[in-house]
Amino acid sequence: MLEGLIVKALSGYYYVKPLREGNVVSGEDPSVQCRARGIFKKRGVSPLVGDRVMYSLTENGEGTVEEILPRSSQLIRPPVANVHLAVLLFSVREPDMSLLLLDKFLVHIEHSDLKALICLTKQDLADDSGDSTEEVKRVYEKIGYEVIVTSSLQGVGTEEVKERLAGQISVFSGQSGVGKSSLLNALMPGLSLETSEISMRLGRGRHTTRHVELIELDNGGFVADTPGFSQLDFLELGVEELSSCFREFIPYAENCKFRGCSHTHEPGCQVIQAKEDGDIADSRYKHYVDFFTEMKDKKRRY
Repeated sequence: MLEGLIVKALSGYYYVKPLREGNVVSGEDPSVQCRARGIFKKRGVSPLVGDRVMYSLTENGEGTVEEILPRSSQLIRPPVANVHLAVLLFSVREPDMSLLLLDKFLVHIEHSDLKALICLTKQDLADDSGDSTEEVKRVYEKIGYEVIVTSSLQGVGTEEVKERLAGQISVFSGQSGVGKSSLLNALMPGLSLETSEISMRLGRGRHTTRHVELIELDNGGFVADTPGFSQLDFLELGVEELSSCFREFIPYAENCKFRGCSHTHEPGCQVIQAKEDGDIADSRYKHYVDFFTEMKDKKRRY
């Protein structure tokens, strides 16, 4: 049997790149179109893009996925395995930056136990918003997140982003229309991924990405180019887990007066005190309360 990496899944086929000694064979090497063994379906397991697998070749030049090797991580949405880094792309303008949505993405990333890189795109469109971009950068870097400001048009920050993607599988996610495809085209000239203009009436872009696929970079990295999301829900997250997904809350929450403190109204809450003292950003705390309320409302409805 041979070892490979699933780089695309489409219409029941898995496209597997051969691996040699743990490394993907050069980019020119074509992927092998494979079906998965029926045993996976019986076990309720599906191969995912990003899976390292053992496969065998069939007489017609195709292959069969025989075994899925152990995963280091697994995302439900998008369905990708072995991701190490989540790159969250949010534009400075067109569409305007939504910190509420950024914080919602960060909650999901923290819950998935992934590293996050915040990428502020379209810096070339910044005019009077330049100061707010720096403020966003300051707030999130203080929390401990890595933030890179980019412009695909001007080539700003693209090399820095590319260095962070080397030798690992990363997933690109974020608001629709923020320039995910444009950034990927800037990272790998010649990709020519489809991009779309922003609908000014809706203030968001059309979804140009139809399925999950790993795009191979020339530095050993792979990027999962995934559909843009207009919304996320919290169905896979328990309300009691929410505060731990706001990483700056953790050192204060340990010293709250009451165990199981919700950090919304309790006396002696150190998270609220830290917000009052300016140690936790007002926007982050407000979004925490918004998410907490949303989750409680959903729990009551179900």
